[in-house]
Amino acid sequence: MSGSWQARRISPATARRVAAAAAELDYSPNLQARGLRQARSGLVGMLLPEHENRYFSQLAQAFSVESRARGSLPAIVATRRDPDEEARSVESLLAYSVDALIVVGASDPAAISRRCRAARRPHVIVDQPCDGAISVVTDNESGMARLTTALLGELGRRGSSDGAPYLIGGDAALPATAARIRGFRAALADADLRASDERIIACGYRPEAARAALIALRERLGRAPSGLIINSITAFEGALPVLSQLPEAEIAGCAVGCFDYSPFLTCLRFPVWMIRQRTEELMRTAFDCLDGADAPSGTLRVVEPELVLPKGR
Repeated sequence: MSGSWQARRISPATARRVAAAAAELDYSPNLQARGLRQARSGLVGMLLPEHENRYFSQLAQAFSVESRARGSLPAIVATRRDPDEEARSVESLLAYSVDALIVVGASDPAAISRRCRAARRPHVIVDQPCDGAISVVTDNESGMARLTTALLGELGRRGSSDGAPYLIGGDAALPATAARIRGFRAALADADLRASDERIIACGYRPEAARAALIALRERLGRAPSGLIINSITAFEGALPVLSQLPEAEIAGCAVGCFDYSPFLTCLRFPVWMIRQRTEELMRTAFDCLDGADAPSGTLRVVEPELVLPKGR
């Protein structure tokens, strides 16, 4: 029934009779019992903050594809970046004897890694570095630098005299946002511009926070900024109602970028420069690390994102 009858020198005729009898009896293998005998559950666990965010949902889809390609069953748990819920979920997955765990966007990846090491369970941290584990991350700094440089080029073509764009969204205490801020500053420095603190508004990822920040910025400037980068698609959801209601002349004078990708943004009445994180490559790299199992703790694998230009640019 496991498909190993040839290796066990069972005749084809006998194998066919057993398969026919199993079908007649509607028999299916007891995977739990098989897992106990093989010391494997066949489950691979994944923790992520939420399903609604397009980036995380694409990672979950890529995780499912990679798990099934290896004959494993994916088990995905959303924890809302709640440390207590993360701890409970890790304990539950370990209790089910998952063969490995992939952790995305956790509030405390180091604590999760320590628990996995204590249980001797292979694990990879995705989307943020972790000293005690193998980590796979997007090159956030390089990606933001490329996005900022592209937007500066557009501002130059438009003859804008405002200088640097504004960056709205993200949490500067998180590694991803901190790296993007470094990339933003580096791109401006390369253009002989200065990123004053007032141009970096790390108000968090919540849509309502980004909306409030953009409204306040427009009130302060008396108009929309000539250059604006929104840090994540979730923050963009909050900024979009403000941008969509701007007069035509005002939105036409605002070059907009987003560190995230959605095909729906290509349908807006104004162009959007975007960074697409390569979710399939991130997850493929994470599973390659699990398959290899020889990379030392603290190994950091970096995946370059893709700059998506508006049509005709």
